[in-house]
Amino acid sequence: MLQIEKVREGDALILQLIGEVDASNSVLLDQSIQESLQPEITVVVIDGQKLKYISSAGLGVFMSYVDDFSERGIHFSIFGLTQQVGEVFKILGLDRVIAIVPDKSTAIAFRK
Repeated sequence: MLQIEKVREGDALILQLIGEVDASNSVLLDQSIQESLQPEITVVVIDGQKLKYISSAGLGVFMSYVDDFSERGIHFSIFGLTQQVGEVFKILGLDRVIAIVPDKSTAIAFRK
């Protein structure tokens, strides 16, 4: 089960993921990101503090936005991953493509 809470802070969109992202609900994650993108959004932050699991389908959603965000000048980062979920990003080398930062304030300030 996945729950997504959206918060706007200035030009930043923060999506808190609660539960698990798998093949059955990765479309919900994609829709939440897509629906939330407004022209004034220049920062997208994923709050992973309550994310218990992410499948390859969920990782694919993030990867599908990397180039799009870059082209649109949107800074994208993730913070608060548990050690277990963070290891998945590292093993697949996604930590070299997506900024994984330690906390929310760093994520909001992140500009790449």
